[in-house]
Amino acid sequence: MANIKSAKKRITVIEKKTARNIRVKNHVKQAVKAFEAAIEAGDVAAAEKAFVLAEKKVMQAAAKGTYHKNSASRTVSRLEKKLNALKAE
Repeated sequence: MANIKSAKKRITVIEKKTARNIRVKNHVKQAVKAFEAAIEAGDVAAAEKAFVLAEKKVMQAAAKGTYHKNSASRTVSRLEKKLNALKAE
């Protein structure tokens, strides 16, 4: 356990940031899973709505620094590719 006041503060700050990052990642995972479920079902309308939400959540996570911006862009690109493949069918 830390003895120095600034080290104690850093521990609490890191715990808060970790909790926020976990919460943000869980929101992203839920949104992506909902999108993939709509893709599996073959429902274009539901997939489009789920894609909008998933893209929003991923980009918000990138804006907050939870995900790297390139990683977020890559994820959104892959989701959009799946959506376009479903539309093409």
